[in-house]
Amino acid sequence: MVGNRNYYNHIQIEVRVFKKYLQNFYNSTRLSIPIHNIRKILSIGFWFLWGIPLLTSSSIMVYDYPEKVRQFTHTIEFDYVDWTIKAIGEKIEQSSIRLEHYIAESQSTDIVREYIRAQREIQRLEAEISLLFSDPNVVKKTTAIQPVQSNLSQFRQYRDRLAPMAESILQSQISRVLGDTGLTTLGQPVPAVLFHSTPLPVALIVSPRESIQQDANISLFSDMTAEDMASLEDRVMSTLDVSALVVPVGGVGVYPTMVMATSNLEYLTETIAHEWVHNFLTLRPLGLNYDTSPELRTINETTASIAGKEIGELVLRIYYPELLPAETPETQTGETEKVPIEQILEPEVFSYREEMHKTRVTVDEMLSSGLIEEAEEYMEQRRKYFWENGYPIRRLNQAYFAFYGAYADAPGGAAGKDPVGPVVRAFRKQSGSLSVFLEQISWVTSLEELQRKVTIPVDD
Repeated sequence: MVGNRNYYNHIQIEVRVFKKYLQNFYNSTRLSIPIHNIRKILSIGFWFLWGIPLLTSSSIMVYDYPEKVRQFTHTIEFDYVDWTIKAIGEKIEQSSIRLEHYIAESQSTDIVREYIRAQREIQRLEAEISLLFSDPNVVKKTTAIQPVQSNLSQFRQYRDRLAPMAESILQSQISRVLGDTGLTTLGQPVPAVLFHSTPLPVALIVSPRESIQQDANISLFSDMTAEDMASLEDRVMSTLDVSALVVPVGGVGVYPTMVMATSNLEYLTETIAHEWVHNFLTLRPLGLNYDTSPELRTINETTASIAGKEIGELVLRIYYPELLPAETPETQTGETEKVPIEQILEPEVFSYREEMHKTRVTVDEMLSSGLIEEAEEYMEQRRKYFWENGYPIRRLNQAYFAFYGAYADAPGGAAGKDPVGPVVRAFRKQSGSLSVFLEQISWVTSLEELQRKVTIPVDD
């Protein structure tokens, strides 16, 4: 990461590197590239140079992190410049071929399904290796793991061969959905939909102990172990008297956007769309003011979450309808079927969102009364309660709520009584179409301005 002081020098360095990369790419190729592909390459180059400032996202902030925090992280911080250069190179190569335009739509969806199947098999084999390592009954672990490891390597190679095509197809499908929803300029999404599935960095979140507020968000190496994370958190908290937590992220709004490798196509399309919305907003006041206040950060994240889910669902509905969740059955009169009395009398099922909402509200009240240590003890007790009910939260503290509380696209959850989420949801409801919602909210520069725009009742 770079701060504002070094921003323009940093861009000049990246421009020189990118020019050198393009020259090497041109010298190494022996193909005659059609003119429409050359335009595409130049377009990607433009968006790459424009995309350097697109470091405002769900896991990055573009200001100098306090040096007192970075003293713990400067040797393990994720290198976005190196990643971006490599990713843009892959996208240039994909664009020079554009095979997704030469195969039938049914074949395109089959390729994506096969890519997802390969990723699912990789996850299964990784879990099997982990289990073999942990099984006390397996004496010769190396011997037992070797055939599984060999199979895993083959599937990774297979997945990697499919990935460029699958990514290109998904980019094209999401672009078409954006066109159908009116989110294009001259028939094209701006910026273009470009993503790359990759191991993602984790983020160190820092909050004051006396309040819930994200003061730092630093991207770190993706291969940190749970022990590494806990050790870093402990050192930061004990030295600086703050709340700290290392969290996973699902996507990062650099350009091309970073998206976690997953076998869940619903989650994948939603995340690609979520990060595209961040880049869309960065061209407008809302995204440019991402870090101006906690309220604007929550507006950004909630907007991207709402739009990402809607766009992702449309992609599934058009191209992968078998993955859509089953709808609630209705009677002939159109009314939802009544729940049997036996089901009503059964004990209530544990609700994560409701319980987390209660936790956040109680913590806010305790902190506002100056009961810091009591609030921290309460959060630890609640963490154990979540664990007992099947939610293995590693650490529940102020930093946890500072990060997860910004995603308020649905009632309840870690946002507590934060007023931002309900206002954004109400504005989406009154906007009608998704394109109107995004265009109008993208020009908002404060919570008060958004509240004035909402003309319908705001639910908690």
